[in-house]
Amino acid sequence: MIREIELIVAPDDIYDLKKIENNILLQEKLKPLDLNYFKIRKRSIDARSKNPIYRLKIVIYINEEPHLETHSINYPNVNTAKPVLIIGAGPAGMFAALRLIELGLKPIIIERGKNVKERRRDLANINKEGVLNPESNYCFGEGGAGTYSDGKLYTRSDKRGDVNKMLKILVQHGATEDVLIDARPHIGTNKLPQIITAIRETILNAGGEILFDTKLIDLEIKNKQVYAAITNKGNFEAKHLILATGHSAKDIYYLLRNKGLLLKAKPFALGVRIEHPQYIIDQAQYHCPTRHENLPPSYYSLVTQVKDRGVFSFCMCPGGIIAPCATDENEIVVNGWSPSKRNNPFANSGTVVQININDVTKNPEENPFALLEFQSKIEKAAFTAGGGNLKAPAQRMVDFVSHKISADLPTNSYLPGLTSTDLHQVLPRFIGERLKEALPQFGKKIPSAFGNGGYFTNEAVLVGVESRTSSAIRIPRDKETLQHPQVKGLFPCAEGAGYAGGIISAAIDGQACADAVLKSI
Repeated sequence: MIREIELIVAPDDIYDLKKIENNILLQEKLKPLDLNYFKIRKRSIDARSKNPIYRLKIVIYINEEPHLETHSINYPNVNTAKPVLIIGAGPAGMFAALRLIELGLKPIIIERGKNVKERRRDLANINKEGVLNPESNYCFGEGGAGTYSDGKLYTRSDKRGDVNKMLKILVQHGATEDVLIDARPHIGTNKLPQIITAIRETILNAGGEILFDTKLIDLEIKNKQVYAAITNKGNFEAKHLILATGHSAKDIYYLLRNKGLLLKAKPFALGVRIEHPQYIIDQAQYHCPTRHENLPPSYYSLVTQVKDRGVFSFCMCPGGIIAPCATDENEIVVNGWSPSKRNNPFANSGTVVQININDVTKNPEENPFALLEFQSKIEKAAFTAGGGNLKAPAQRMVDFVSHKISADLPTNSYLPGLTSTDLHQVLPRFIGERLKEALPQFGKKIPSAFGNGGYFTNEAVLVGVESRTSSAIRIPRDKETLQHPQVKGLFPCAEGAGYAGGIISAAIDGQACADAVLKSI
């Protein structure tokens, strides 16, 4: 007999498999010889009570031999197969390539940035010198934005596709099996580059191609059919093209507009990234002065309504670092990431306000770029307020609510440096005022504990601006064929097209576009 059970385990015992086995026998009233095998399927933390616990979903095999799962896909050689061009080597592009190989098609990936190893030098220049390479940064390059900004795998996209398959592919390429088990799976920026490299090797070994430092600059379209991609390194025939360029490739939107293709303005969210000392969050969430060694740094998820508008935390990074994620000169964009151990002393999260189309324009059909231009204007204002060299404007939390410029700023993780300023002068009023009302409300949800100030404290710093929560433009596509309604063979994909948000949802959409390519062939 095979059954799934739920077991409650104390943090002391979470890594003691023998203790877990004894608890299974006791709870299910089994004899030791009856339990042939057990496997932990899901693991989550329940910190609602005074003493945090782990909740495990476990598959048990009673008087039955286990059926061991495999995480490997055998990829055929497609060196001489029909080629499909992919623009972008982020999770959408790379997972689309893997799926194309499964389907017997040859992927050719064109990536404007560098491979993961070479990207590191450019990231070091960003953090140490405040010098940005517009083609190689936290957003552009092999693996996309997720490679060097955390690798969080949590998603609500399970209705869009097979989340477990995406996770198994990551395990096949070097991720630990914990990503299949944890309720909030996470790889870590220090480990993702090796996994991305392994995926690249799989693609190349199967006969696919990947070209770095190769930027799309134009498309050749004939008779409403994509025909070729024009790049800085030559032209590529492309009657089937997956466009997976990410939400920060603004030049792609202008390229499409210049070709006369339909684009639509899309709502997104914008605000700041907020950083606390991690111990403040741990003490409040775990109800103890010192976090148990078997409990990870605590996270939070906050949401409220202010004046009929959502204000919420986004991309929370326990034990994390705030990163400079601009892609053009004279702009400030911040994001967050964590290493695999999440062992930095700070916790950060985007805290953003929902933006509707009519906040910016009454005629989105006439100007689908209205929200993108609004986004860019705020990013440039943040750069000016920061004073250059990628220094970011910042303010202590209570000071922000009190409209008071901070006399000094707390120790923080943002390496290019912070400049004390009034963030209300950077953010549009309808955003700043909603954040001002929301932060004390969030303080009530994460109150002070063990002598600290809780969430609403001047030990926390607001860093501007968190503006790339999602694309501000949608590239339309047919719901059935996933092709642009005006151009046969053009498949807008994932975050840059407005159809995903995060590593796993982008990977799912990439594989869906690969399936759609095969159907179109």
